[in-house]
Amino acid sequence: MADVLTREQRSQCMSQIKGKDTKPEMKLRRALWGLGLRYRLNTKLPGRPDLVFPRARIAIFVDGCFWHGCPQHCNRPKTNSDFWENKLSSNIERDKRVNAELLAMDWTALRFWEHEISENLEKVIEQIVSSLD
Repeated sequence: MADVLTREQRSQCMSQIKGKDTKPEMKLRRALWGLGLRYRLNTKLPGRPDLVFPRARIAIFVDGCFWHGCPQHCNRPKTNSDFWENKLSSNIERDKRVNAELLAMDWTALRFWEHEISENLEKVIEQIVSSLD
């Protein structure tokens, strides 16, 4: 299906998408805080993790299905497809590189898709808690 918005309108819409404090991220943060788990935000680690547990050396990323190429939910745009293919592929490669950098620094990177948080928050929290032990 062709885009119903002009190029300028689509550009405006895409520029308004938040990169931090997203709904899935806030949902996860509230749940962890409610369990008494204390984390840090805004660290200078590679990839700028969404949450960090410094003592356990765990960095948590909440990856948006579109921006990080979720195999289940990422519908790649039909218009300007070369641009989007390059953009999304480079995001996926960057995620792999960041994971490797953190591993080299003796950190554990945990990545969760936004749909995992929406659909099964309890399972995500279980994974985080078991990693903290």
